Amino acid sequence: MASAVVVAAGFVATGCKDIAPPAHSGPSGSAASAVGNGRAVNPLDNPDGTKPGLAAITSTADEAKARSLIEKVATKGRGPKTGYERDKFGYAWMDSAPGGIPFARNGCDSRNDLLKRDGESVRFRAGSDCIVTTMTLHDPYTGKTIEWAKSRATTVQIDHVMPLSYDWQMGASRWTKGKREDIANDPLNLIPVDGPTNGAKSDSGPATWLPPNKQIRCSYVVRFAQVSLKYDLPVTTADKAMMLKQCED
Repeated sequence: MASAVVVAAGFVATGCKDIAPPAHSGPSGSAASAVGNGRAVNPLDNPDGTKPGLAAITSTADEAKARSLIEKVATKGRGPKTGYERDKFGYAWMDSAPGGIPFARNGCDSRNDLLKRDGESVRFRAGSDCIVTTMTLHDPYTGKTIEWAKSRATTVQIDHVMPLSYDWQMGASRWTKGKREDIANDPLNLIPVDGPTNGAKSDSGPATWLPPNKQIRCSYVVRFAQVSLKYDLPVTTADKAMMLKQCED
C-alpha cells in the first residue's frame, strides 16, 4: 500500500520501492527457501486467497496458464495520486468490509486472519482464538523463515499485493468507500511478509519492484493479476509487460 499505517497493536501496513532489495537477514529469521514450504499454495489453485502462502509456479503448463491469466488484464496510464489517503480505504485492519469478502465479519480483524492463514506454530493471546502472539512465517518474498513475535511486530508486515495508492491511481479514486474497504481487506490482496522488504516496495507496480526471491516472481505477478481482474482495475502497460516476462518458460 502507499503509506505505512501503525495500528494500536503495533503492526505496520505498507506496500512496496523501486528496486527489489536483497533478502533481509537478522536475528529473527534464517535463509530458508519459502519454495519448500509444504503449506504454501500455488496462486492458480487459490483464486480467492483463503489458502496459505504463495507457492512457486514451476511447471511449463502452469506458466502458460499464468500468461493466459495476465493477458486478460487491462492497461491504462497511471493517474495522479491527488486525494489519496489510507483512511479512504477504511481503517486498518477492519473486520467489517461490506462486500462479502472471505474472513470478513468473523470476529477477528483481517491482520490476524492473515497471520493465522499463513503462519505455522501459531500461538494466541490467553483467552483468544484471534490475536496471534507468536508464529513461524515462511516468507515468500525473501525465501527466509521468520520466527515472529508480537513484541517485534514490524518484522512481519501485511503487504497489499496491489498497493492501495496504486489502486487509487488506477481507478479506485472513483469507487465507493465500501469497495475500497473490500480491496484493502481482501485476503486475495494480502500476504504477510518480511517487514523491511515490504517497506521497500512502497506503492510500486511490477515494472519497478518484484520480490527479491526470483523463484516466486511468477506467482507474485499472478496474484497481482488476480486482484486486478477481480476488481476490474487496469495496470500500466509497463507493469503488464513485466508481469508476462516473469512467467516465460
